Parts: sequence; C-alpha cells; structure tokens
Amino acid sequence: MEVWPRIEAMVEAHGACALVSVVSAVGSTPREAGTCMIVRPDGAFHGTIGGGALEWQALARAQAMLARAERATMLVDQVLGPDLGQCCGGRVALAIETFDRRDRTEIAALAAAERAGPFGTAIDRPAGGRTVRRILKPGAAPAAGMAGERFGERPPSILLFGAGHVGRALVLALAPLPFRVVWCDSRPGAFPAAIPANVTTTAASADAVLAAAPAGAEVLVMTHSHALDLDIVEAALMCAPVAGVGLIGSATKRARFARQLAGRGVPASRIAALRCPLGLPGIGGKEPPVIAAAIAAECLLIAEARTKAAVAPVRGRRPTRSRSS
Repeated sequence: MEVWPRIEAMVEAHGACALVSVVSAVGSTPREAGTCMIVRPDGAFHGTIGGGALEWQALARAQAMLARAERATMLVDQVLGPDLGQCCGGRVALAIETFDRRDRTEIAALAAAERAGPFGTAIDRPAGGRTVRRILKPGAAPAAGMAGERFGERPPSILLFGAGHVGRALVLALAPLPFRVVWCDSRPGAFPAAIPANVTTTAASADAVLAAAPAGAEVLVMTHSHALDLDIVEAALMCAPVAGVGLIGSATKRARFARQLAGRGVPASRIAALRCPLGLPGIGGKEPPVIAAAIAAECLLIAEARTKAAVAPVRGRRPTRSRSS
C-alpha cells in the first residue's frame, strides 16, 4: 500500500492524520508485521491491520490521539485472545503515531523516496517520544539495536492485452487487488472513460510494451483478433522478464496455437508454459464478470506461489496465519 504520499495528501487536505503500524506479529494473526493503516481525524481510513476488535480499538486510539494533538508515539501490545476476545490466538504489537503540518518536511522526503521506488528506513521509538526515521541508502541495513521498515514495495505487474468485454471486466476485478496493471489496446476509443487507480493504459505496440516489462510480469492476452493474440503470445513467451503467459480461449485454441508457435520456431519448453484456458477450473460461467473473477483468482494464486518460492530459501518455512479473525 502507498503510505507516505497518502500521508502527505491527507495532511494537506485534513491538517493531520495518524499512522497505525503492525510492529510485530507472533502466532496466528490477521496481518503480518509491516502492515499499516492511515487514519484521518474524522475516522475515515485507508488500509487495514486485519479488522475485528484489534482494528476497531486502534482506530479509536488513533482518533483520540488526533483529537488531543498528541505527538508521542503510542505502543500497544495485545494478545488477541485474552485481550480482545479474538480467536486468532496470536500476539500483535502496534505503533500509533500522528502527523500534522509541522511534519511537512519529513513527510515530503519520505513521500519522494517512496515515489522513487522501494526503500528502507532505520527507526527509533524512544519511550514517551516521537518515532525518528532515517532513510537508508540502497542495500543498507539499520544499525545494531535499531529497527527497520520497508516502504514502496511494488506489487506484481500484469500486462493485459485487449480491452474487450472480458478485458474490461478483468480490470474491474483486479482494481482492489495488489497488482499493477498495464492495459494495452491500440484501437481508438478502446478504453472506458474511468480507469482504476492501479491501471495504466497504453496504445503502444506489444513489442514496445514487452520491451519495458518489469521482471516477473504476468502477460494475459485477450485481444479482438486471434492473429494478434498469436503474435503477442509468441513475443511474450520469448521475452525474458515475463514470468508467465496466459491466453483466453479453449483447449482447442491452445492446441492450434501450440502447433503454430512450433512452426514459428518457439521452443517446446516455452510453448508448454502457455496457460490456456485461463482462470480457476470448475467455474463454468461464460459471462465476462464470471470469467474475470476466475482469472483474477488464478492471478492471486500464481502471485502468492511465486512470493513463497522467492522467500523460502531466505527465510525458511513461513508461519501459518489466518486471513481474518
């Protein structure tokens, strides 16, 4: 979630806001350490630390701090079962801090760093005082005895080719999910007037879009033309940064494309990586929103599997945690 640019905007628009951060999470907890939520003085908020009584009490504490113009960071340590009656069974430590227009310089520096990409901070939370942050140089770690934070981590990228009925429904299905979507269609007037915040549209050629693809991007192909689909699939399968390629259609379409791709010299190992049909199996509806929901769910499963595969060699087995309580 975007943190410091949103804090910057909230302070400018509302005069103040509070940041609620999960400092640590042990056992079965709704959200992991590093999760945060930004609260306005009127109680409106962005993000979530997991819902339930934990979040409700954190919102009340944040609003009370804002009403008192309290500057010191509040630290809250709660065992979810005995303290809140939540059945998760874990333990969560929260930090609640407020910002107002006096903090513009600090907020602006952090917002600029986040807009530039992922970055880390070294933090110090003195008892009874305000949290102090120092932006770390790339690759640097906090000094011994200091905690650290990470901001600006980019969600997985999806390159979506085609703005037809399913493409439009899929963009809406992906709108609230943790993906960055590049939506591609060269036809005039192909895109609707309203575009979700996590979507960027482009009329550039497929070659140009793929040339700029970030590492690990997922390509989904569903244009108005099977011939164009074939060209894009071929280019995507041979594009090094692309992690996966999906094609809308039936098993018959996939078999036909496999023969044509082989005739164009695409290696069998790359053709085998093509996913078609798209979407979770067992969902049989053919309405565009139903197809979109199945594809969006499949994208989530793929992204989570890749994340687990990436962190497993470094962190070992990840602890099990609940999604809600």
